[in-house]
Amino acid sequence: MPMNVSVVDLFAGPGGLGEGFSAFSGKRSSYPFRIKLSVEKEVSAHKTLQLRAFYRQFRKNVPLEYYHYLEGKISREQLFSSYSVEAAQAIEETLGGPRALGDKADDKLIYKQLRNLCKENGHWVVIGGPPCQAYSLVGRARNSGIDGYAPENDHRHFLYEEYLRVLTTVEPQVFVMENVKGILSSKVNGKHIFPTILDDLGNPRRALKKRGGYKYKIYSLSHDDSEGKKGQVGAKYILRAEDYGIPQARHRVILLGVREDISIEPNRLTKSSLPQSTAESVLADCPPLRSGLSKGGDSPDAWLEAVEGAIAKISKIGIKSGIDVEPLISVAKKAKAHTSRGARFLPRKREFRGDEHAASWYLDEGLKGFVNHESRGHIVDDLTRYLFCAEYARQKGGSPRASEFPKALAPNHANWGSGKFVDRFKVQLAGKPSSTITSHISKDGHYFIHPDPAQCRSLTVREAARLQTFPDNYFFEGNRTQQYVQVGNAVPPLLANQIAKIVYQVLSV
Repeated sequence: MPMNVSVVDLFAGPGGLGEGFSAFSGKRSSYPFRIKLSVEKEVSAHKTLQLRAFYRQFRKNVPLEYYHYLEGKISREQLFSSYSVEAAQAIEETLGGPRALGDKADDKLIYKQLRNLCKENGHWVVIGGPPCQAYSLVGRARNSGIDGYAPENDHRHFLYEEYLRVLTTVEPQVFVMENVKGILSSKVNGKHIFPTILDDLGNPRRALKKRGGYKYKIYSLSHDDSEGKKGQVGAKYILRAEDYGIPQARHRVILLGVREDISIEPNRLTKSSLPQSTAESVLADCPPLRSGLSKGGDSPDAWLEAVEGAIAKISKIGIKSGIDVEPLISVAKKAKAHTSRGARFLPRKREFRGDEHAASWYLDEGLKGFVNHESRGHIVDDLTRYLFCAEYARQKGGSPRASEFPKALAPNHANWGSGKFVDRFKVQLAGKPSSTITSHISKDGHYFIHPDPAQCRSLTVREAARLQTFPDNYFFEGNRTQQYVQVGNAVPPLLANQIAKIVYQVLSV
């Protein structure tokens, strides 16, 4: 008999974890994980989440109108009105609108829905990760500059307690919680908070000063049982995404909680036996685009003039640039062919270069191109730096550090030589996994430079989504900045899909 598993997705963002679980297909059950409730408070992310919930209503029989919407041929309202039953189910699954755990009015609706759903017998899984701004190193650095900031007064440190409240309501057989590595070193009142989080997750009711209820044993999904070189508590819970076929060096803490009445010890993730997935393998078929000019007026001719000026500037520096300038001639020729900055939808013109498994994950025969693939504008000085960095990386095999930047190209920052900006400009190397895609990509593209010098730009939303392993038919709503934030904050769906397999095995016994 097929096994169905009900899933509650908390702090869902655009739905990376949920996508991985819902796309899993077991040997005895086709798509056993059914997302019953998704909670997300940010408006654009919720809109993305709801659209994906609509898509899932059809499984493999996706209507043509869905692709028409992605291509911009019809509106979202027209799409939903054409399939009102499925749209209503998607709207119910996503609580009708953005909702925030911890908000009194929203909690009333969320927990009412949860209590109704939990009347259904069967297997339950809770997934999600509390927002990481309070734990991330960048966030903590930013907070330290705030006059009077005290971690113990920052409610974001305690959002995991909302996770605990859901656990005590649903009492799932399994839960999966994800967060940034910074959670391991984060402190409140001078003490590391992670051991407290682990202890609370192991006994949610006690943590909330309630009696009874189930306890959970927390497992690592990694094969590394060490606690780090310095004995860091929790290091064994870090997953290195690039070890599991993800074309991105993304290291995150992922906890697998199994209810005490389940005796099986879960397996661990199997490291990929395939050649390492690289940025080049998943980006090579994306249509080449020119960057835009953010100042002085933008046009293909103005952009090409800026590129030629950049090449002339780098060539003039000559040997001081640290690269052979001769190949820049071919860069100039290639740049002339790049006239498009992309669009909501672009037709496919190149073949996918990844392996068959990756192709089956990313590609959709119903979608004849790429969505969310538009470049953004850069000032001419940054365009020049991007061109230099990409050519440097192609010749040297790595991005130039601050000390390797020619003075003529260095940013006009007083602390450029302070050592704090050694890798301010980072190229996504063609033959390696990319660096971590973060929400910072929404602010500027300095850490996310495209490997092709002739395109002189940072990554598009679709390229970032490819590196995060979102399928090509996954459409991100909102403006481009909001789309970048969604992609950067998500869990790679292909990694989540592998975690779903472990969870499925636990529940199948």
